[in-house]
Amino acid sequence: MQIKNIRRILIRYACFMTAFLFLPLIPGISGAESTPEPIPEPTLSPDGKNYDPEFPENLTADNLYALSAILMTQDTGEVVFEKDPDTIRYPASTTKIMTVLLGILFVDDLYQTVTVSDQALAIPDDSSTMHLQPGEEIRFIDVLYGTMLLSGNDGANVIAETVSGTIPRFVDLMNETAQMMGCTQTHFANPHGYHEEDHYSTARDLCIIARQAMSNEIFRDIAGAVTYQIPKTNKQRARTITTKSEYMLTGSEAKPNQYYYPYATGVKTGSHSMSGYCFVGSATKDNIQLVSVVLFTGRRARWADTIKLMNYGFSQYMSVNPVELFNMNPVTIETSSYSTSDTARGRIQLVCQAADPAAAEYRITATRSEIQRMADRLTDTMRIQYSRDFIAPVTAGEIMGTMIYYPPKGDPLVYTLTASRSVARRENAPKTLQEIILDTYNDPNPYPPVSVELVLVFLAPGVILGGVILLVVLIRKHRKKHPLNTPHPGRRYLK
Repeated sequence: MQIKNIRRILIRYACFMTAFLFLPLIPGISGAESTPEPIPEPTLSPDGKNYDPEFPENLTADNLYALSAILMTQDTGEVVFEKDPDTIRYPASTTKIMTVLLGILFVDDLYQTVTVSDQALAIPDDSSTMHLQPGEEIRFIDVLYGTMLLSGNDGANVIAETVSGTIPRFVDLMNETAQMMGCTQTHFANPHGYHEEDHYSTARDLCIIARQAMSNEIFRDIAGAVTYQIPKTNKQRARTITTKSEYMLTGSEAKPNQYYYPYATGVKTGSHSMSGYCFVGSATKDNIQLVSVVLFTGRRARWADTIKLMNYGFSQYMSVNPVELFNMNPVTIETSSYSTSDTARGRIQLVCQAADPAAAEYRITATRSEIQRMADRLTDTMRIQYSRDFIAPVTAGEIMGTMIYYPPKGDPLVYTLTASRSVARRENAPKTLQEIILDTYNDPNPYPPVSVELVLVFLAPGVILGGVILLVVLIRKHRKKHPLNTPHPGRRYLK
């Protein structure tokens, strides 16, 4: 009996060990999906020059960990820096930028309550989530924030079903929108970015999508949020969520975050074993807005890479309004008939002022060298029209003309040009034609007063003409009294 029990125990042990050794190798039975594969992290090129943060303008491609990167201006989309930006790579959760943007654009009431379906929660076990529950009733705006800040795959599916009814139809909408934006090497297979072979993009395409998204005010508010309060639902109590974008977090006083970037304004992280660590970032400094993308970089390197890109961009670009551009090389005019006591010899520097709020708020963003060129050749950029002549006297603050700037889009912007100082008139300066006309119109007596000078002016021509006529008559009379003694023709040869 004891032998049978021992034999039974040995058989059970053998079965257990067999299952322990071989079941993980059987697809669908192993727990491999619940254990994420390690995410690779690239290193810097050993041949590259060392990066000096004191000179961000010297950034080179070898100074970035990312295999692909790009930096654009938000307003114009001009490429400032790039590193292999058109190689197709996996975007991971940066996909959710498109998902959240479409949720904002296609749902009229962002504060409506939506119900979480079982299908929306059908996501892989190792997905990042915002911990939604089946049948949970939650505001759509809360799903948008949770999808961005917590990178919730479940939230992305809820957005897809709310917008299009089904996830496949929403994916079709994503691809159609990407094509309309000009993304030529992007294909989405799901709303959240979990790895699929036919779910891919490029650094350039993702930057195009991010620019479009960051031009939406609601999206900017969501992307720029560090924390957000999700109210109580029928399934969960109220909770506060925090962004996964570490370069937007200051850290604590005891443990400050060395990757915190004070100019950061968003937007989205991403990572899995096939994409590496990714980040689409944005930043604003001195009215310059930049958007960056780093793909297949390191967990911490994505923050370092993004900061390097942003600092490079800010070192290359500057933003000025037309008034500031004018002040870099202000216009100086030279007046005539100025007082001899004027030490500046009649020169007046004009003052430029915006004529309306739209003109005051407009900004011109360009490279520093381009801004300087525009200032040096102001009349090539602006149209200057003068409304009066440059003859003294001139009063300080008097409008001398206008400056007009024609932006690429929108109506012309008008700026007034006024005199910065007064210029007195020379005492013996002759009157101008305009002054003579003005004096004539302002004289109550259209006829000048009678005077000896006036009589002489009117009589002088008659006197002169009479004298000339008298002189001619006298000459003729004198000739008749003294005829010439010429011989008679018939007697000319007589002797």
